[in-house]
Amino acid sequence: MRKIKVGYLPFYINLYDDSDPHARDPMVEYMQSLVAILRSQGLDVILADEVCRVKEEFDRAAEKFNAIGVDAVITHHLAYSPSMESIDALLSLKAPIVVLDTTPSYELASVAQYEDRIHCNHGIHGVQDMCNLLRRNDRPYYLCVGHALHSDVISDVIGMCRAAAAARSFREETVGAVGGEFAGMGDFSIPDERYKNEIGVNVKYLTPEIAKKYMNQVTEAEIEEDIAKNARSYNVQVESRENYRAAIKSGLAVRKWMDEEKIQAVTINFLHLDISGLQKMPFVECCKILERGKGYAGEGDKLTAGLVGALIDVWPNTTFTEMFCPDWERDLILLSHMGESNPNLAQWKPLITDKAFHFNSSGDTVAMYSCYRPGKVVLVNLAPLRSGFQLILTETEIVSEGLERGIYSRATQGWMRPCKPIREFLKDYSIAGGTHHSAMVYDGKIEELASFGEMMGFHVIVLR
Repeated sequence: MRKIKVGYLPFYINLYDDSDPHARDPMVEYMQSLVAILRSQGLDVILADEVCRVKEEFDRAAEKFNAIGVDAVITHHLAYSPSMESIDALLSLKAPIVVLDTTPSYELASVAQYEDRIHCNHGIHGVQDMCNLLRRNDRPYYLCVGHALHSDVISDVIGMCRAAAAARSFREETVGAVGGEFAGMGDFSIPDERYKNEIGVNVKYLTPEIAKKYMNQVTEAEIEEDIAKNARSYNVQVESRENYRAAIKSGLAVRKWMDEEKIQAVTINFLHLDISGLQKMPFVECCKILERGKGYAGEGDKLTAGLVGALIDVWPNTTFTEMFCPDWERDLILLSHMGESNPNLAQWKPLITDKAFHFNSSGDTVAMYSCYRPGKVVLVNLAPLRSGFQLILTETEIVSEGLERGIYSRATQGWMRPCKPIREFLKDYSIAGGTHHSAMVYDGKIEELASFGEMMGFHVIVLR
């Protein structure tokens, strides 16, 4: 999980400084207290070099934030500020604008001498002035409104900054592909050129020549070290040590490739693994990729791999998953895959064991299996449209039902209870055009993930 870097842009009016240059002091002190709170919550806050009042000051702040490359810019009206002074700078910002609409005092009408507090508490109409111009210029902005100590406004600001950071991660991502695409699997398939032009993602392919290079770099000592780490972290029950070592070697080659080429997410098509240059399907490494906070999706799905990579960079309790089977009686859906999931989300210690594998000439391998722990989750699906992309979001729950009769020793699994009866949910999901691969975010806030989609320019659908 990376540090989220944000710019903080304070607004003021030159008129007040002309009449009393110290009138701003209590507002600046309040602003500094809010900055301290944001920093305490993990944001890397970079202040403008000055409290901005006139065009030149706003322009300098925008230039600074653009040069640094912040994930978002938080605006804060200390008082009213004429919007024509700031609008050019705001429109020049490369990062999303998060509007913090707050004031110091919680009570006002019940205070006898409320007139004394007006000067410090009237920034809201400056926000209205600014937002009108942003709206008129078709510049998106994200409003967070409330008192800092008596509402969720600070959490809302942090959430919008998370969304902005995920959007930036996606646009700057490199996705690795092993084994090409799964022939005939069309729902998430997009040309690399479209992926680059519309989202910003670069795709790199592990060719047999590249695979050979990294396979040759893997040492026996590195294999032994990985085996020892697995024994400490997981429940290892492997009979074929030969297959185990070969699978670890293939996984370490993929890891070296990702590290050297700065690849943030990867997808592996198991059907063509034998012509990729790897010895064995590295299921265990697929799980470890997610565990290390990188993206993964199966079967050559570059799009979902990139999505998972962007989300897990900001929301670490994220995994790749797939809806497999319905339980009509209990209104549950089985989530499963061959053996790829985030071990950090496991209910019990993940199991590493032998796996029969007959899909290509690479033969039997080993895999890691686990059950998702119970909890609230947001299912996130990114689907290509004829033009653009659609982000489908729905709040669901992973439950404990079914685990006592589960297939824990043969595949990763979890039982999901959707937001409505599965007869309705499955109908609505496919009417919306959802693909069969998704990301799943534990304890995610649907508002933040919807804002991520909006910042990416996706059409967002929320299933409730």
